[in-house]
Amino acid sequence: MKASSHPTPRPRLGGHILVDQLAAQGVKHVFCVPGESYLAVLDGLHDASIQVTVCRQEGGAAMMADAHGKLTGEPGICMVTRGPGASNALAGVHIAMQDSTPLILFVGQIERGMREREAFQEMDYRAVFGTQAKWVTEIDQVERIPEIISRAFHVATSGRPGPVIIALPEDMLVEYAEVADAPHYEVPETAPTPQQMEALAAQLAQARKPIAILGGTRWDQEAVDQFAAFAERHRLPVAVQFRRQMLFSTSHPCFVGDVGLGGNPALMQYIKDADLILLVGGRMSEIASQSYTLLDIPVPAQTLVHVYPDPLELNRVYRADVAINVSPISFAQSVAALQPAGQPAWSGELDGMRASYLAWTDPQKIKHPGALQMGQVMSYLRTALPDDAIMCNGAGNYATWLHRFHPFQRYGTQLAPTSGSMGYGLPAAVGAKRIDPSKTVVCFAGDGCFMMHGQEFATAVQYKLPIIVLLIDNGMYGTIRMHQERHYPARPSATALQNPDFAAYAQAFGGHGERVETTEQFAPAFERALASGKPAILHCLIDPETISPSTTLQKIREQALAAQS
Repeated sequence: MKASSHPTPRPRLGGHILVDQLAAQGVKHVFCVPGESYLAVLDGLHDASIQVTVCRQEGGAAMMADAHGKLTGEPGICMVTRGPGASNALAGVHIAMQDSTPLILFVGQIERGMREREAFQEMDYRAVFGTQAKWVTEIDQVERIPEIISRAFHVATSGRPGPVIIALPEDMLVEYAEVADAPHYEVPETAPTPQQMEALAAQLAQARKPIAILGGTRWDQEAVDQFAAFAERHRLPVAVQFRRQMLFSTSHPCFVGDVGLGGNPALMQYIKDADLILLVGGRMSEIASQSYTLLDIPVPAQTLVHVYPDPLELNRVYRADVAINVSPISFAQSVAALQPAGQPAWSGELDGMRASYLAWTDPQKIKHPGALQMGQVMSYLRTALPDDAIMCNGAGNYATWLHRFHPFQRYGTQLAPTSGSMGYGLPAAVGAKRIDPSKTVVCFAGDGCFMMHGQEFATAVQYKLPIIVLLIDNGMYGTIRMHQERHYPARPSATALQNPDFAAYAQAFGGHGERVETTEQFAPAFERALASGKPAILHCLIDPETISPSTTLQKIREQALAAQS
């Protein structure tokens, strides 16, 4: 019999075995709110080389882990306590699920012998998280920790990435076992078949009005560059899905805009009229599809080539003419060798859409009520920020200024929830700066959005993370007020906000804070915030009428009243 080359494992505490598995899988960061339900894991982290970020609320911790997953492609790791802690974390889990972000959430659990008595903070995690995660499990045997954590990394990263939930019974974590560490996970890749690439080439050769639409995850910088080179060779118009701007440089001559909220009407019409859509990495769900109006269901009027890493998504909503079950990384490698058959027939279409995009995103053309002009703010930021600055936001009309006017140039520069979750921007910014302190990190937040997880500003101060928060304050839940005026004009209800002095808020936590009321005040305040070396909040007050770059509340109200009369 062949002798084993592996040394006999030493007895280890369950909580320590878990931490050792994280290290074996390459984990460098953990975001957590501590709890007595997983003290043995916290003890294991004491001696580990893993960086721990202690957060102020479990939702913020989960969102920081989601930011890690978005930026690195590796699972973000979050640890929370049972019951209320798990409930708070669900907001971040939902984001990871809808955004296809790899994330592993470890949740403390009651002792195994107390189950089904409604013990202190008891929850059935399979039931609670079952519809919002790729896999939910509970580790009943300490010996199975390496096996289950290895599987969790594979599930979170393979196919369509997403969240995995692992419950940790408190008594299991304090048992000892002699087990070997699992090897580092590897994401399996497949490649398009020659027949699929030939079909794509044939569709391109026949097309007269094509467009590529990029979305989803499982991209990296190399894949972005490879697809950009492919698009340039074919002079192929390229758009990106909602909050996926970092997948294609806005400065590229083939870029024609983003398909999301408040998009360029000319781009939406072009997609409807297109004869070929190359959809890579994305699902083309509600927001990107303009409430499922751009493509007919189940059979689109346009020829559809759909590239997606999960076979369960292909043909689920849209029946594709060519369905290619591979990741964007694999697909980008394959199309890198695809050469155009000749001079593209759509060069004029590309030139027209590129000109339309440049006009649509010119912040200098935007004028709106109030002394603080957001168009001028965005124009300044274009010159003040480096190309690799990471831009973060949550949900609200304020985010339109960022998505429409900021020139995203590189992969790994955008953190935004496609799920539309409020409160995401600040914890995402903290997570991004914690992962890479060398990057400039800017958070856009509305006054309502910021207060959802504003306590994580304390986390930024604790770890000396000089993020800059641009807090856009219009004294209301602006998106809801906009919808009210459209559907129930002149009858605002439950949307007004009385806000604190957010500059003083920043200073109270130990950060830098300034109040900005005019356009002229913004640039000097931003420069002082950068120079402070502290986490900073610029409290930017805008006119409540400025509900979006293209309209005002009054105009929306007048149009709605006119339609009713």
